[in-house]
Amino acid sequence: MNRRSFLHTSAAATAVAAFPFSLRAQPKSGGPRFRTALIGCGWWGNNILREAMASGSCEVVALCDVDSRQYEATLKNVAAGTGDTPKHFKDYRELLAAAKPEIVIVGTPDHWHALPMIAAVKGGAHVYVEKPIGHTVMEGRAMVNAARATGRVVQVGTHRRISPHNISGRDFIRSGQVGDIGMVRCFVNYGGGGPEKPLPTVDVPKELDWDMWCGPAPLRPFNGGDPRTPAVGAGNRGIHPRGFRNYLDYANGTLGDWGIHWLDQVLWVTGEKYPKRIFSSGGRPIAGAPVFTAQEQTTDAPDHQLATYAFEKFNVQWEHRRFGANNTDKGENVGCYFYGTKGILHMGWQKGWTFYPTDSKAPPITEAAQLNSPDSQNIKELWADFLTAIRSDGKIKAVCDIGEVHLASNMALLGMVSMKLGRSLDWDGATERVLNDEAANKLLRRDYRKGYDYPT
Repeated sequence: MNRRSFLHTSAAATAVAAFPFSLRAQPKSGGPRFRTALIGCGWWGNNILREAMASGSCEVVALCDVDSRQYEATLKNVAAGTGDTPKHFKDYRELLAAAKPEIVIVGTPDHWHALPMIAAVKGGAHVYVEKPIGHTVMEGRAMVNAARATGRVVQVGTHRRISPHNISGRDFIRSGQVGDIGMVRCFVNYGGGGPEKPLPTVDVPKELDWDMWCGPAPLRPFNGGDPRTPAVGAGNRGIHPRGFRNYLDYANGTLGDWGIHWLDQVLWVTGEKYPKRIFSSGGRPIAGAPVFTAQEQTTDAPDHQLATYAFEKFNVQWEHRRFGANNTDKGENVGCYFYGTKGILHMGWQKGWTFYPTDSKAPPITEAAQLNSPDSQNIKELWADFLTAIRSDGKIKAVCDIGEVHLASNMALLGMVSMKLGRSLDWDGATERVLNDEAANKLLRRDYRKGYDYPT
């Protein structure tokens, strides 16, 4: 089961209020709790908030969402989890000014990551922001610059860097037991989708400020639903509350969603920073051409995509598809294969990692995953690392520090730029510019909607 299918099949994942929250968590140290705020009260924001409350080190003082149905459900979770009585806001700027939090969780859709995160660190808060850090490369650069200028800890939600089996798999590769790595293949393949049917434009619910939800991104017609109802099939969902990943105005499809996890694993394991050349292609041969009219619309992200990243010593291949399912990759449909001179290591998710030696007589070596319920992730450990970095006063670096995850986000975003242009990109990672291609460099940022200033 992949993360997206988990979302569809778990009743707990389809209604924010259904998630179990620990009762009356108390500070484990007996000391004061960090004043904590959540911006973006959807399913995933509540996953993170649950671990913040369970740590016993956080007082939830404020919630922010442009959809009152989501923060009302979250208020109930907070009451059950800690007994705190947070104030609620629709505008993150008002929250930061009034609540003055010490920790801010940014669990918004991708197009709303940059502005709240930058404002939060400038206001003195440490930030846990979801991946990918920005919708465009230059948004990410502005976020890194803001974190460095303020000296705040900014942890990114690439929790696989702290999952026990990912750590041991990294150690196994670095020990030399896989040999010299010549190639890595990252993949996320799932689903059995057919042609996508457009969703009709519907009236914006009275509980939702749709103009504010779109924010700095283009204002599209509303085709969403109620966050309190179960999700419908992948690839045919409205933009809000769960389908935004596949609308390119607000995210970057599967490569920007899942790709960041596994491309980050490559950089984390190998110690590389950035590729020299990127080429990507993809399309919608199964989903069909995007539809976008005033009356109806489909998603517009590719239903499959291939990308190649050339490094100095090895190449990385990315592939995803939203059709055909996947029952051939050792029983798991996500992960990455490290191909070495001594064998192949599959770094997976729910089934841990497995090493297949070149010597056919040698048995495979496997380590099981150690994941937490109900989301089958390791957010708990990542939150603990976040608190450790905050308390260290700069002496300990967060494991998913924004500067490092920015590099992995860039890989995913550059794959999208290459696909849009239909050509290879020669990337200068040190200057964050595409060499000899001004059309590509223009796509490293985008114009914000009137009333919003692009961060620099």
